[in-house]
Amino acid sequence: MSIRLCSHEDEAVAGVQDGSTVLVGGFGMAGMPVALIDALIRQGAKDLTVVSNNAGNGDTGLAALLAKGRVRKVVCSFPRQADSWVFDGLYRSGRVELEVVPQGTLAERLRAAGAGIGAFFCPTGAGTLLAKGKEVREIGGRLQVLEYPISADIALISAHRGDRMGNLVYRKTARNFNPVMATAATTVIAQVHEVVEAGQIDPETVVTPGIFVDRMVQVADHS
Repeated sequence: MSIRLCSHEDEAVAGVQDGSTVLVGGFGMAGMPVALIDALIRQGAKDLTVVSNNAGNGDTGLAALLAKGRVRKVVCSFPRQADSWVFDGLYRSGRVELEVVPQGTLAERLRAAGAGIGAFFCPTGAGTLLAKGKEVREIGGRLQVLEYPISADIALISAHRGDRMGNLVYRKTARNFNPVMATAATTVIAQVHEVVEAGQIDPETVVTPGIFVDRMVQVADHS
């Protein structure tokens, strides 16, 4: 399989449609694909549903996309932090929707999409508002909530190094949600710090196989 090695971030995000569901990797700013998000802002797609661990930090990255009014709905685990003032203001004024998903459940819903699993039962959230409107069963003596996969049109991810076949490795905690998101989207776009020739990454260290990656771009600034 060959991937599209892009010369610029703008080329990498070309064609993202209004109304798309977009997975955004990262845990806070660690591993967030900031260069691709900035390119998406320039590209102009709007009415987006964004799935991420949190709802933006400060005024950069995902927060900048939110500030431009391009996001209709956020699906995340941690919508509020000390520096999430952009999302907080939008949500309080009714300009963005929110779906809160517990972190482990979020990861599993993404993994389920990549693995082709139709749905799964999970005890997290049982007996709370997070289970409202969902099917609940008692399994093994515990209440379990039916959860469905989260799949997407686009995944924006960040890796440390990629080869020309799209195989990716990550740096420390920047790995976080990026690998699982790479399995759950129709089009996966990766920003990397370094591009190497095929064969220069030890196959035993590859985290995201190139079969999951559609486009890749080397960026100068990288978290």
